[in-house]
Amino acid sequence: MIKAMIVDDMPLAIASLRAEIEDHFSDDIFISATAEGIVDAAKKIRKSRPDVIFLDIHMGDGDGFDLLDVINREGIEIVFTTASKDHAIKAFQYSVADYLLKPVTARTLKKSVLELKKKLSDRISKGRSENSRIILKTQDEVKLVDYEKIIRLEAMGNYTRFHLLYQRNMLLTKTLKSYEVILADHFLRVHQSHLVNCRHIKAFKKLDNGILIMSNGDEVPVSVRKRSVVSRFLSTDKK
Repeated sequence: MIKAMIVDDMPLAIASLRAEIEDHFSDDIFISATAEGIVDAAKKIRKSRPDVIFLDIHMGDGDGFDLLDVINREGIEIVFTTASKDHAIKAFQYSVADYLLKPVTARTLKKSVLELKKKLSDRISKGRSENSRIILKTQDEVKLVDYEKIIRLEAMGNYTRFHLLYQRNMLLTKTLKSYEVILADHFLRVHQSHLVNCRHIKAFKKLDNGILIMSNGDEVPVSVRKRSVVSRFLSTDKK
């Protein structure tokens, strides 16, 4: 599932692109955030770290190139969506993934989506092979733990409890959010207090908002806001 952000100063343009994506590519792309300007977008990008940004060029508080100059683009693909043909050469000098003219339709999106899926898949595979361990430090010990040995993480105020496979749990003095950034390609945030390893999900009970059954038998609640994300992930994972 590709986590995407739409940046455009026209609410109707955001709504139109969101509708095209949700109507035709809901199994591939999840819109995690939108922004109506450069400043707003820069703040939200730091928080959500999307895989791709669908970015307009001309906006009230600057242009899309201004945004690219101030953000950390590592791991983020850019697809320009604009009514103007005039900036295509400059756009590709910024190594963007695509340059789409408005109105953006499912037909014009299709090629971009296929290429984005391939890039994301390649990035995840590379990340898993190069960085498949995390260092966990407590007052008493330091452990180098394989991602696959982590079943889930649970927020405990400003602490995070790691539930590990065949090992005792560990309580770390960092917030769940800080680990969500590190483990983004391997884990799924399903609740304000819960981050789960996708490989350890065994079942999804559709009770209330939903409950995930993990490989060790733990039951993890799914929040109202995250239920659709979990459902889309499980649907995509089966294909």
